[in-house]
Amino acid sequence: MTAEKPNLKRMDNVGIVVESLDEAISFFSELGLKLQGRGMIEGEWAGRVTGLGTQRVEIAMMITPDGHSRLELSRFLDPPVVADHRTAPVNALGYLRVMFTVEDIDGTLERLGKHGAQLVGEVVQYEDSYRLCYIRGPEGLLIGLAQETSSR
Repeated sequence: MTAEKPNLKRMDNVGIVVESLDEAISFFSELGLKLQGRGMIEGEWAGRVTGLGTQRVEIAMMITPDGHSRLELSRFLDPPVVADHRTAPVNALGYLRVMFTVEDIDGTLERLGKHGAQLVGEVVQYEDSYRLCYIRGPEGLLIGLAQETSSR
């Protein structure tokens, strides 16, 4: 008999640390996420969760149009940021990227290009299922875009 697994309800959010919350909010709003809330997280209780001690972090929670997925953008005021992984290549260990499904990948690239997004390689067709690409978004963040090309 196998042990029963915990009852996982959902993945709540993906967190990304940025230098400019305003630029990141603008970029992800253009992509189609909506700002759900913005505020300051601070104090010793927050440091007990993260292990950083007393901290001050400004966050913005963004939500996808379907209401099922969220992106938490954080700007650390204290303690200061200690490492920078934003421009790591796709074969780096650890957090790599977040991927979004879009209706029109070409139109999305055009709109996001006005916010500084740059295509990493090229847009490719994967079998008859998806058109895919990676872009560098605000502050060099790696973001994947996918467009379904077949009825699934």
